[in-house]
Amino acid sequence: MLIPPSAPEVRFMAGLFEEATGQRLGEDRVWRIEMTLTPLCRSRNIDSLTSLASLLDQSGEDVLRGEVIDALLNNETSFFRDPSAFHHLTAMVLPQLRERRGQARKLRIWSAACSTGQEAYSLAMLFAEDRASWQGWTIDILGTDISRTAINRARSGLYSQFEVQRGLPIRRLVDWFDPVLDQGWRVRPDLASLVTFGRQNLLGPPPAGAQFDLILCRNALLYFSADRRNEVLDRLAAAIAPDGALVLGAGETPSNGDRFRADPDLLTVYRPGAAASRSN
Repeated sequence: MLIPPSAPEVRFMAGLFEEATGQRLGEDRVWRIEMTLTPLCRSRNIDSLTSLASLLDQSGEDVLRGEVIDALLNNETSFFRDPSAFHHLTAMVLPQLRERRGQARKLRIWSAACSTGQEAYSLAMLFAEDRASWQGWTIDILGTDISRTAINRARSGLYSQFEVQRGLPIRRLVDWFDPVLDQGWRVRPDLASLVTFGRQNLLGPPPAGAQFDLILCRNALLYFSADRRNEVLDRLAAAIAPDGALVLGAGETPSNGDRFRADPDLLTVYRPGAAASRSN
């Protein structure tokens, strides 16, 4: 039987998770606590979630606390997830940026909340498969996530057979991945060279460096409260170029039109609004 949402250990874990990530585990998601933390308890020889909560309430348990946060994060992703979004990128967003950045010949792209990296590598494939259009350009793709485990997996570039079958046609798999005996498939070095990965909390300062021409932050805002969602959007507005593009998930919209305005022609694509331009 599932532990009820009102149980003290459940409320403690949910509060710990929100404090660390800004994300809320509402009653429709608290089932994840028992499902994901029970295996962690077994591996750590902890007899119950109540005992785990008691340990976490003590000082000096930073490593265990990090493991708990990582376990509770939703790392659902896949290659070329939501094909319509990638169609918009290849058909309109990237050609527009190529025209606007024709003199500098440089693009900076941020795949925020990238989980285990499939989105960032999918972006890299778009450029690698259209080398003629991007000859002589510097393409910097940054993938970030708050999960240390997810980022380490992204850096490894190693994916299971199940993971590569989600979104990758056989042609792309053969072109950009090498088989690894009994482990799956690893991203080839020439593709991996287009992407860097780092840990990043969306509620913290945006990544250092120049502003991003394109930001993808898909299916992450759903898990924040309204106030925290506004904080994240503020960070994204500060990080994007005045004529850049933000891509959100299908069920997400900016709550304040001052920061971002919907692209009239492209669903899920948003352009910096007046407030974002002022902050930039």
